[in-house]
Amino acid sequence: MEGKILKILVVNAGSSSLKYQLIDMENESVLAKGNCEQIGTESTFTHKVPADETKNIKSKPMEMPDHAAALKIVLDTLVDPKNGVIASVKEIDAVGHRVLHGGEKFSGSVLVDDKVEEAIKECFDLGPLHNPANLTGIKACQEIMPGVPQVAVFDTGFHQTMPDYAYMYALPYEYYEKYGIRRYGFHGTSHRFVSKKCIELLGNPEHSKIVTCHLGNGSSISAVVDGKCFDTTMGVTPLEGIMMGTRCGSIDPAIVPIIMKKEGLTPDQMDTVMNKKSGMLGLCGTSDNRTIESRAKEGDQRAKLIESMLCQQLTKYIGGYAAAMGGLDAIVFTGGIGENNPQYRDRVCDKLKFMGVEINYEINDKLKRGPEGEISTPNSKVKVYVICTNEELMIARDTKEIVEAL
Repeated sequence: MEGKILKILVVNAGSSSLKYQLIDMENESVLAKGNCEQIGTESTFTHKVPADETKNIKSKPMEMPDHAAALKIVLDTLVDPKNGVIASVKEIDAVGHRVLHGGEKFSGSVLVDDKVEEAIKECFDLGPLHNPANLTGIKACQEIMPGVPQVAVFDTGFHQTMPDYAYMYALPYEYYEKYGIRRYGFHGTSHRFVSKKCIELLGNPEHSKIVTCHLGNGSSISAVVDGKCFDTTMGVTPLEGIMMGTRCGSIDPAIVPIIMKKEGLTPDQMDTVMNKKSGMLGLCGTSDNRTIESRAKEGDQRAKLIESMLCQQLTKYIGGYAAAMGGLDAIVFTGGIGENNPQYRDRVCDKLKFMGVEINYEINDKLKRGPEGEISTPNSKVKVYVICTNEELMIARDTKEIVEAL
């Protein structure tokens, strides 16, 4: 494609939502961002302009029968004289889409064409809640913005470099051949963004061994060797791994049929229990980490249990990945909890002192609600960083690179 790609619209379409960011690639700044929620029912629209708060729209009820209608509202708002940031939709050079599951078909981001759309459809079984919505978002953009290049960036793509002994399950091999049952991993765009930045902070060494901890309402940990994923905690779905806001994480599989029989649950109901009623919510009635932190300080035993469980699981995975990689150069904390909760970082790093991990507690305590940087001491044998993730920017960068190469 001739000329530079200047403005990119990043779209994350959910089953009943559409999040967006318009990014100016000249300086990688966010011109506008927002969210269309409850599409098809009691829809609301939120729009923020970081450079001018007078243009913001907060939870405005609007009629959005489908994703195409939601996207039209987004585009109309972006060019609106009162709330907009561009003069014409023609200023948008390309659209980057977050797509949950690419199965084994995609190890990187791709320009959307008929074959890519068909491949996304073929992964519906692996991502039944997200992939149909992601494809709907792509279709809506094609309908309203004909001729504008669309790029798909897969959550699973970064993890496709895992060796087979890291991604296979000890189940009958035919399930892998017939149904694609294997570890895929998620949050790949985040793990790729922060591991790349970590390597830069390490001085761009030829070889590196890093553990990246993406901790939020959904959480995952990845082992990254020389910039490529070696192992990760999430599996076929985002349910596996450490405990999360509403997900149980890894449990004894035999628990599933036991609970189903005792409670008389269907497979779908049990799936809902594990994905939406477990984790922090299941243990103490809330998935909000700030509430849990506050309750733990007041002596709430279940809140304190959650903190101890999370630190235990984090330590086990970091230590285990360090052993599997044969060493460890750096640990990265990112995501809502990873970036904003110094206490977890304190406790985990204290448990890793035997590996030569040493942090500056004063600096660590200051890094929350925005700032990022190194929290390890000069004497630490392992560097420890707090790095703010930016999945939207990673999607925009991929989109720019692919479209400019056309």
